[in-house]
Amino acid sequence: MRRGINLYLIEFAINSLLREKWKNIFIFITFTLLIALLSSMFQIASSIRYELSLSLESLPDIFIQKRKAGRVYDIEVDRVDRILEIEGVKSAKPRVWGYYYFENGGVNLSIVGIDQYQTQYRDTLKSIVSRFDFDELDRNSSMVVGVGVKRALEESYYDRYFNFIRPDGTIKKVYIAGVFDSNISLEANDMVVVSQESFRDIFQMDSSLATDIVVEVPNRSEIPTVATKIKLLYPDTRVLTRDDLKVSYQNIFDYKQGIFLTLFIIAIFTFFIIIYDKLSGLNSQEKREIGILRAVGWSMEDILKERFYEASIISILSFVLGYIISLYYVYILKAPLLRGVFEGYSKLRTEFNLPFHFDTQIAIMLFLLTVPIYIGANIIPAWIASSIDIDEVIK
Repeated sequence: MRRGINLYLIEFAINSLLREKWKNIFIFITFTLLIALLSSMFQIASSIRYELSLSLESLPDIFIQKRKAGRVYDIEVDRVDRILEIEGVKSAKPRVWGYYYFENGGVNLSIVGIDQYQTQYRDTLKSIVSRFDFDELDRNSSMVVGVGVKRALEESYYDRYFNFIRPDGTIKKVYIAGVFDSNISLEANDMVVVSQESFRDIFQMDSSLATDIVVEVPNRSEIPTVATKIKLLYPDTRVLTRDDLKVSYQNIFDYKQGIFLTLFIIAIFTFFIIIYDKLSGLNSQEKREIGILRAVGWSMEDILKERFYEASIISILSFVLGYIISLYYVYILKAPLLRGVFEGYSKLRTEFNLPFHFDTQIAIMLFLLTVPIYIGANIIPAWIASSIDIDEVIK
């Protein structure tokens, strides 16, 4: 018989699948749902990890916070001068930022106050400064909001302005001067950008204080040394590096991923039940069919090829359909239920979209973990049955 793809064997395999269509339809649906579940979990994890990596890379090298009795307090701005004297420090800037709870919308907004004459440490802030004159925004009591914030405000009918409530209970009316987007969804999701003067007015913060101080160190190998010197210089501070935040985020991510691991084990267990059923042997009708095929002149190679085609049709179609379903579920439907495992179920956040990030390694791993195993589980029993004496099989 000719080697390679045999169209007659493929036709026979399709007809063989149709003869037991309900059983094969059940396997096809189960296989497809398992692939959809597994790939959805991996894609959500991959997208959030990708988003976090982009966010972390945009952060400064060192953060300095003032702590007292285990709590964070505003830090004195004049500490910047002494920090700049440390060898290896390129720049040190006081930042003013914080969270504002928008009670009507049930979300927390990240308010960032910037000085347009300072060098911005984030590309998003650089882009905003290049587009808007913050001196004019301050005079007009205006702000720039992310697309996620804009949606949240419009849902509460704040389409032109927003009323901030100061700590003393008075109201500051701030107009929406523009909307910005970012390649980092977490930024555009909940960020509001105002001038530093407007920020201090909203939160009634003294001009001599800042939320924290950020430090830039050009030589990455010197970052731990600089951080240690700052800690010795100001013992009442908490000094964090970008690597510290990466470790912290990764620990949280790993904890959340443990729940995904549980779902993964359940899905794999279900899959291997199907494999066990296939490996436990062929039923009498399938064995009889193989015996008849051997009797009419089919070789063992032909039988194994036909079983290979049967298994390939089911497994590959299930894999492709399952992966398409997972892409639709994660990136179009925004992964309801499953994404909550990583995000948490708190309502104090605005909605953001998972960034599309196709991980080829995940697709290949999932394919190799399912399709070849299913094909093998179909071929092995057929090989055993075709090795038995023809008379014994047909009886």
